[in-house]
Amino acid sequence: MSISESSIPSYRSSILPYTGMQTVYVQAMLISSAVALPILAHALNTPVRYLLPMHWTVILAGMLYGWRAGAITGALAPLLSYLISGYPLPNILPSMTAELFVYGVVTGILRQRFNANAFVSIGVSIILGRIVFIVFVILTNRATISDLEYFKAALVPGFSAALLQILSLPFLSTYIVKKYRNDGTY
Repeated sequence: MSISESSIPSYRSSILPYTGMQTVYVQAMLISSAVALPILAHALNTPVRYLLPMHWTVILAGMLYGWRAGAITGALAPLLSYLISGYPLPNILPSMTAELFVYGVVTGILRQRFNANAFVSIGVSIILGRIVFIVFVILTNRATISDLEYFKAALVPGFSAALLQILSLPFLSTYIVKKYRNDGTY
């Protein structure tokens, strides 16, 4: 009995390869979800500041496919959502796009390049994304109320959703990666 190269376990990264039509299809689904979830939340009058519905799929894109998918999803989702639904509002669109772009890129880089712990990757990306959001708002002077009141109103409500993202998205992304690999898709 001989050992073939295919029977030797190889190092598998914690993300899926960013190639092929399967990747394009899944990324399109992630972007669509990032657009649809806030529309649904607004239609149901649920507090989007508490749920952060768009953030989940952007971070998940970075977790599944790395920084490229995270960047594309983070950059396109807010813009497409605005074009379709009018949300996020024009005064918050630039800062939210920058924030989500950072979420996707940082999560993806930490997972793809450094094979960092999933919980840490998401936590770091959320912190850096929020910092970018704050800096962007300050630099563009978009706040209509005092800076402190604005940041309290914009950032504090989403704390529980961010915590849930850190605690749940690593398990979801691990499940999806294993499923795709076990199905033979990758």
